Amino acid sequence: MNFFEQLKPEVKRKFNWTLLLIATIDRIPAKYFSHMEGTTGLYEVRVEVGNDIYRVFSFFDKGQLVILINGFTKK
Repeated sequence: MNFFEQLKPEVKRKFNWTLLLIATIDRIPAKYFSHMEGTTGLYEVRVEVGNDIYRVFSFFDKGQLVILINGFTKK
């Protein structure tokens, strides 16, 4: 089962909102999407719901498409 399918409905909604934000605005707040220090081209999508923090590693493909590669919950 993949990471997204296991999430609660409210977390899925927040992820969808965050991904829409990333897709539609030019200057994305670092709270939601940021470059990971010490890497070349690896980014983190970050979602907070209540006391839980969800993170998904990602990168750009040819500068246009964000590829999501691994998700986890930070406790």
